[in-house]
Amino acid sequence: MLNLTLREVSVALREGNISPTELCRKCLNRIKQTEHLNAYITVTEEPALKQAQEAETRLLQGALRGPLDGVPFAVKDNFSTKNIKTTCASRMLKDYTPPYNATVVQRLLDQGAVLLGKTNMDEFAMGSGSTDGVFGPVKNPWSYAAPYCERTGAVPDTDWVITGGSSGGSAAAVASFTSYLALGSDTGGSTRNPGALCGVVALKPTYGLLSRHGLIPLVNSFDVPGILTRTASDAAIVLGILQGLDTRDSTTVPPPPSPTELQEDFDVKKLSVGIPKEFHATGLSEETVAQWSRVADMFEKAGARVEQVSLPHSQYSIACYHVLCSAEVASNMARFDGLEYGHRSQVDSSTEAMYATTRHEGFNDVVRGRILSGNYFLLKQNYQHYFVKAQRVRRLIADDFKRVFSSGFDVLLTPTTLSDAARYSDFMQEDNRTRSSQDDVFTTPANMAGLPAVSVPTALSRRGLPIGLQLIGPAFQDKKLLCVTRWIEQRVGFPFISDFEESNRQDLSFTLNLAGGQR
Repeated sequence: MLNLTLREVSVALREGNISPTELCRKCLNRIKQTEHLNAYITVTEEPALKQAQEAETRLLQGALRGPLDGVPFAVKDNFSTKNIKTTCASRMLKDYTPPYNATVVQRLLDQGAVLLGKTNMDEFAMGSGSTDGVFGPVKNPWSYAAPYCERTGAVPDTDWVITGGSSGGSAAAVASFTSYLALGSDTGGSTRNPGALCGVVALKPTYGLLSRHGLIPLVNSFDVPGILTRTASDAAIVLGILQGLDTRDSTTVPPPPSPTELQEDFDVKKLSVGIPKEFHATGLSEETVAQWSRVADMFEKAGARVEQVSLPHSQYSIACYHVLCSAEVASNMARFDGLEYGHRSQVDSSTEAMYATTRHEGFNDVVRGRILSGNYFLLKQNYQHYFVKAQRVRRLIADDFKRVFSSGFDVLLTPTTLSDAARYSDFMQEDNRTRSSQDDVFTTPANMAGLPAVSVPTALSRRGLPIGLQLIGPAFQDKKLLCVTRWIEQRVGFPFISDFEESNRQDLSFTLNLAGGQR
């Protein structure tokens, strides 16, 4: 049951092939078996079993709430969850328990979905590797799969690869079959990046389509709740449930009229696919380029129009993002002063000393660095030169997309990341700022423009690790974007991790000894 898609397990529950309680126990057992991944910060075993029992009662009474009733899910630990710790993987909020649920969490619970726990991440979602949180790094499930180990001779305990970030725990949870769906957040690529590196579908919806209420903010003008699932059809189901107006978030909009299910007879011959020439970035791996070309050729052979397009200002997106992100971080992090909630230092000499020590103890170097950068950019003498100029560049980036889509293109095809997942030891040789500027080069432009984007796994690299491609569409064309995603899925045949496991093996980890010829 664990390697089924969300859609398939929903049918299995309705047909009585498995009970919600049994399914919940299987997922909880899988979480214990894969603890070495460090995907979860908090596992809510007792509440989950209670929710599963309630779903079972509804099932027996024929009163299911919807397709997610009884389906287990996980939530990134920067979404507020009532009476459940929400830490943002930071010492500052290590013991913080919110009194309410984020809107997107509540909508899943209202559907009868079963909350398994809160997933690991980079501290306050500032990172691209899920390596900078106070609870330790998240390990990519593919580190323990046969393709990677057999092709590299890696020893899983010492030579594992990263998940990407900052929603690495959510991506690992879905990829390792502990959860059928997971919520992430996407500010500059934090859902799509780990989705690509962990081999799952990762959707960043149009800005305003999903409520941000209860999502602890990083950059209010960029933040979007993200959806991680195993297939595009599963993402469409979750999107249909989560989207829509929320009186607690003034940026939300009514969802566009669209069918509940993805179009079965999607005609790719009517599709116009743009290939942005500026996305041939420095450091792009040959294997990623090969997959980019392969999928573009698939579209062309199927009758779609495939042409090169230009997004000239996208090359400035990383610099622009750094200024705007730091500025909003400086503003948002000001609330964490040790007075109202969160960590408070024991310094009593003065209020100012308590503020300073609290923030030094509560935030890691990455968060403190962005706060200092943001305050610098917002100084009176710097405001016009940095913040205002960055906002103008942001508008130019958005106008580039608008021009391309208004000229008849339906979707843009790009890489998601420069390459497959890096080894942890290699990844940590660079500082967080450098890593993020490299890893988010393809993903930040969509956040700048508020457009929907999705990462879809397409193949395994020579090292046996996932390679993902990104699709970007016009605003509020999220369902059409998922239709294109499913079209790719059906043709690339990307495998699940379970395809490489022994038929009776339930634990992803295994011992590898190439020198002895044994596994």
